[in-house]
Amino acid sequence: MNIKPLIVLSIFVLVALGCKNTSEDATVELITVEEMDSLLKMEDVVLVDVRTPKEYTEGHIESAINIDFRDDNFEALIAKVDKSKPVAVYCGRGGRSGKCSAYMKKAGFTKIYDLDGGITEWKFKGKKVTR
Repeated sequence: MNIKPLIVLSIFVLVALGCKNTSEDATVELITVEEMDSLLKMEDVVLVDVRTPKEYTEGHIESAINIDFRDDNFEALIAKVDKSKPVAVYCGRGGRSGKCSAYMKKAGFTKIYDLDGGITEWKFKGKKVTR
């Protein structure tokens, strides 16, 4: 019996199992308004408003970029965001940002924060919006 093929196969299996998929390493963290406020002050975070351009112009969190989750080009637009940086997303109440976060995780983003309650909760807590 030739043992070399068995050794080669064993090494291949160990290497394959040892490799991790980056999307499995990615985390999505649902955060409160207070946590988002602190995060924006402390960390170099890309802030993404995934609402429509009309919603965005009616008031958004300062420094947010607008990438409409429902836009036909959403995947191409979100792909331009630096995947290695932490990204915080929000929408009106949390539905679109939740879907966006799940997509971003699959797309290889490494750290994603999702504002619980969206901009509605942000305003309810008395936080400032920019027009």
